[in-house]
Amino acid sequence: MKIALIGLVAVAALVVAAVAMQPAKTEGVVEGVNAMVHADGSAQPADAGESTADAAEEERYMYFEMQTSMGTIYLELDNEMAPITTENFLSYVKEGHYDGTIFHRVMSNFMIQGGGFDKDMKQKKVGSGIKNEWKNGLSNVRGSIAMARLGNQPDSATAQFFINVVDNKGLDMPRDGAGYAVFGKVVKGMDVVDKIKVVKVGNNGMHQNVPVEPVVIEKVTLMTDAQVEEAKLLEGVESDG
Repeated sequence: MKIALIGLVAVAALVVAAVAMQPAKTEGVVEGVNAMVHADGSAQPADAGESTADAAEEERYMYFEMQTSMGTIYLELDNEMAPITTENFLSYVKEGHYDGTIFHRVMSNFMIQGGGFDKDMKQKKVGSGIKNEWKNGLSNVRGSIAMARLGNQPDSATAQFFINVVDNKGLDMPRDGAGYAVFGKVVKGMDVVDKIKVVKVGNNGMHQNVPVEPVVIEKVTLMTDAQVEEAKLLEGVESDG
């Protein structure tokens, strides 16, 4: 039994090491795991779509459609449990930051990570790091989305995120001062995530586990209530997500 326990500890250590390994920042970019009343007459809003998006931002849950080159992933972000992280993700969505980025690190037994590089593996500029909300009660389980950050720098997350493809509850624990902040989950499209996690990967310069054929995040948008209903996102979370 002691040998088995030692083996498990060793595996956990390797996972944490994979999360923490990353190159130095370039122009502030963080790399590695380690993350919007109709009325007739003059009272009608000039931009009804914008008004709808603003109303959605006041709800606890915010829904995003992530169109990728391998299919669409739908995200439910928790604006109550992770308000700072959710607002941060929304700000990058509004800027169009994620459009044209890729999943640049794919590990079939761990996670898929994206949001920081274009298909030529060029880093995109980002803002300042945000406060790490790792104590919010949300866990790094299969299907959850969390923020990537620099090792030994808990508050260094910017735009990069990862989706857990297995339960990684070890990432909830403070290894270098903090855990990894979960801020939502996949509510539809885990089949797409599962397709992405098994693509062929290799080395690209100093980067490891890079898909040989780019898996592109074509566009990320904040969904309206009507779009959420049409996509049937409120009819229950996928059983394996």
